[in-house]
Amino acid sequence: MKISIILAHPYSGSFNHAIHQTVLKTLKENGHQIKTHNLYEEGFNPLLEGSELADGETSDPLVLKHRKEIKKAQGIIVIHPNWWGQPPAILKGWIDRVLRSGVAYQFEEGDDGSGVPEGLLVAEIAMVFNTSNTPAEREINVFGDPLERIWKDCVFDFCGIKNYYRKMFRVIASSTPKERKEWLEEVKETVNNYFPKGRG
Repeated sequence: MKISIILAHPYSGSFNHAIHQTVLKTLKENGHQIKTHNLYEEGFNPLLEGSELADGETSDPLVLKHRKEIKKAQGIIVIHPNWWGQPPAILKGWIDRVLRSGVAYQFEEGDDGSGVPEGLLVAEIAMVFNTSNTPAEREINVFGDPLERIWKDCVFDFCGIKNYYRKMFRVIASSTPKERKEWLEEVKETVNNYFPKGRG
């Protein structure tokens, strides 16, 4: 399968990077075709210009590359921390600039944008791995787990992907090496489950 991986964390020693390495290694072992992007390392520009908002046109070669790849991806894996109940700004900018009308969704002819669009992404599964320093009970009771709504409903369902999986690892700040090792094993098992050998 053609799988796109999007990593959004600025620190190379982070657990997000460890997740990314585990995902990458597992997918390679299973024979998949992988396009992986570390947005910070690439210097992805998250700033959406006014003219781009109006018509979606851009001359940014990296944005165009991402758009081309995401349209063909049969699987999408996103890895990022929970910052203020949201993805990091660079990833939000990636959503704004890459998952555009005509790329990830489209409205019926004559629709001014207030209707329900048709999703265009062909990916069979979208997967999100998150990290957080907020305990699960507080996340649900106080904040309502906004990342679940953002990715499941506001992004992937909107773009036509119904098969969705998300896992939050917590609490990172107080986690032990044993816990992190077990979490990475869970990442490997999850990837093997959704992207097994023989589907490459």
